[in-house]
Amino acid sequence: MTVEIGPQAAARAAEESITIEVTRYDPDSDDELRTQSYEVPLRKDWTVLDGLNHVKDTIDPTLSYRWSCRMGVCGSCGMNVQGQPSLSCGTFLSDFAPGPVRVEPLANFPVIRDLVVDIGDFMEKLSKVKPWIIRDDVDVHAGEFLQTPAELDAYSQFSSCINCMLCYSACPVYGLDPDFTGPAAIALAERYNLDSRDHGARERLDVLIEREGLWGCTFVGECTRVCPKHVDPASAIQRYKLKAAQESIRAVLLPRGAG
Repeated sequence: MTVEIGPQAAARAAEESITIEVTRYDPDSDDELRTQSYEVPLRKDWTVLDGLNHVKDTIDPTLSYRWSCRMGVCGSCGMNVQGQPSLSCGTFLSDFAPGPVRVEPLANFPVIRDLVVDIGDFMEKLSKVKPWIIRDDVDVHAGEFLQTPAELDAYSQFSSCINCMLCYSACPVYGLDPDFTGPAAIALAERYNLDSRDHGARERLDVLIEREGLWGCTFVGECTRVCPKHVDPASAIQRYKLKAAQESIRAVLLPRGAG
């Protein structure tokens, strides 16, 4: 085995590292967000999450961030990488060589510590749109509610949402108006509306038809652009707007209680 030593080896080592500039914030000692730089190995198969794990394991154990599956499934490692909402487990450091790479918490959310943001507002809004199957005629002894492949295809796209919050971070409307329900919650509401087993469309529409429900959306489309699962929340919002408009017209034209 050949071992490189001397200035050439040092230069090679320098070429194979990259600087990541990480937002730091300790609520007990910091009045505002600050940036701290770290040198991490630049390896072809290393993601931003690998770089952060290297920092935490070997340089600075105080660094705080969320992650779990490392496979783009759990949605917990969402961050802003070079200004773009991204899953850090699916974003490669080599794409930003020679660096530096800026890693920040997701925009539009309060920062709890370093790269960890408070998603409590989303969780509250998500429960309001009732993202579960609603029906009153459930008989546990009647067997399963079967679906055809076509019925499954109708909602499968929207069921891919992993609640990563990238769409909220990219949404300029949510950034300006925190009362806006937001892309992921509306996409998940549409997922259940399109489910042939569900009877809860009216209940969800009653929530989303309100001013803060969906009308704030100006169809910028950033939510769809950044979605790592190609869910297309912008499409879900436009579909909901059509339903809400139809319902408003029905309310004007039909007698109370009709329909």
